[in-house]
Amino acid sequence: MAESPYKISRWPKKERPRERLLQHGPQPLTEAELLGILVGKGTRKKTAIDLARELLDRYESLQKLFSRSPSELMKVKGIGSAKAATLTAAFELVRRIQSQKNMVRASFKRSTDVANHFLPLMRDLRKEVFKVLLLNRANRLIKEVTISEGTLEASIVHPRDVFREALLEPAAGIILIHNHPSGNPSPSEEDLRITKQLAEAGRLLGIKVYDHIILGGESYRSLADEGLI
Repeated sequence: MAESPYKISRWPKKERPRERLLQHGPQPLTEAELLGILVGKGTRKKTAIDLARELLDRYESLQKLFSRSPSELMKVKGIGSAKAATLTAAFELVRRIQSQKNMVRASFKRSTDVANHFLPLMRDLRKEVFKVLLLNRANRLIKEVTISEGTLEASIVHPRDVFREALLEPAAGIILIHNHPSGNPSPSEEDLRITKQLAEAGRLLGIKVYDHIILGGESYRSLADEGLI
């Protein structure tokens, strides 16, 4: 079988993205070329760079591409399960690196500390996720617990689930955190009701609810900063 004319290996060496990256570093490469290296191989009629360009065209930007699930990436013809898994893994590593900058063991003394740590991890989620951060007396993270995924309702976020792990550790206090996939971090009436319910339960149990932080897009709202706890 004849070699496909669309293989990057048939390009002059000085034009191949992988060789250019190894010789000059990643900075001179375009977004499509960098993505193409992750994609790896093309198809009979498209190079890996062509597939990368199609991904960028379909989802308009790297930021929007990052939020896509493997099944959505596979809507581009030529992106199979293996390529989609590679891209998704690379995107998740970027999120984790962004969230762990200069943090050996996360310390949350201000709402900005929480936002800087969790915005990269949660801004691209397509559904609401409610987490509880268990803190010691020095405000360092003991454990992160996911309580619910989906629509946020008081019937789902129950005090017994929120405080169970806090009592077992034991934690000096907790921070509540969840995301709004809409990108608007403004608290809803249900958010405020759940916060009040959990703060009252915490007072009875001797575990302080320090804050409830709502993430949306690139911004956040701290109910403690706004005097709502």
